[in-house]
Amino acid sequence: MFNGSNYLIPMRLYLVLTLFLYCAASGLTQEGIKITPIDRTGHLFFYWGWNWDAYSKSNITFEGNSYQFTLDHVAALDKPKAFSLSNYFNPTVATIPQYNFRIGYFFSPHYAITLGTDHMKYVMTREQVVNISGYISDSGTDYDGTYMNDEIIVAGDFLKFEHTDGLNYINTDLRRFDQLFDRQSVNINLVTGVGAGILVPRTNTTLLSMDRYDEFHLSGFGISGMAGINVTFFKHFFLQSEFKTGYINMPDIRTTASESDKASQDFIFYQLNFVFGATLYLKHEKPEGESPKE
Repeated sequence: MFNGSNYLIPMRLYLVLTLFLYCAASGLTQEGIKITPIDRTGHLFFYWGWNWDAYSKSNITFEGNSYQFTLDHVAALDKPKAFSLSNYFNPTVATIPQYNFRIGYFFSPHYAITLGTDHMKYVMTREQVVNISGYISDSGTDYDGTYMNDEIIVAGDFLKFEHTDGLNYINTDLRRFDQLFDRQSVNINLVTGVGAGILVPRTNTTLLSMDRYDEFHLSGFGISGMAGINVTFFKHFFLQSEFKTGYINMPDIRTTASESDKASQDFIFYQLNFVFGATLYLKHEKPEGESPKE
């Protein structure tokens, strides 16, 4: 279903970080300690962090004045930045790695509405062999011709196709927070949510003999779901690990300077996130011992 050659390392990292967060929080709890539910109503939170991604194979259709063809089962990978303090914690290059930014508001004790950006990167695998159907004419290249499910090598002089600045999923979601454990300055929560949004990729494309194109464009929509573990320290600061998956459909991807040239594709994405953030209390908490209404 998806090309996961770059997925195993971040999956292991995600599992290690999640296990660390769970053990750190649950290790501070004791049997018999009463869990006092937190009334989060009116609280605001925000976070920043990073993602590692995998994608299902997809059929990509390219259309223009002198061509119309489809590539079947095209594989792609993400493009995570090598981890270092300068790559991930330098404010001047903060938007270069694959990042997540989100702000949320609790309108009830358990539920928050959020808005954020998932800045993923999508790179079509070079030199892969796929099937092609359709036609290409007047390109001035050796690729002119009619194709009927023929094999083709996706070489650099034929096609470069990347959403690398990036595959920008701007989305809103509804999230539920359920407190699992708490003890003094630490509590651990289960976070789940569903959402939807738009895709505004900056697609880096070189197609046949045409000039390179690399601009932002509203290209489609996505839907998604997530689940994660949140560990909050001193009521204000938190670390959170998330697994997120969803469906992306982009029927209008710009590929050249001509508005008549476009591509379309749809695929499933898988995302592992590790983020850190803070909560702002916009109202006074209820007195200790007073349980929030459900």
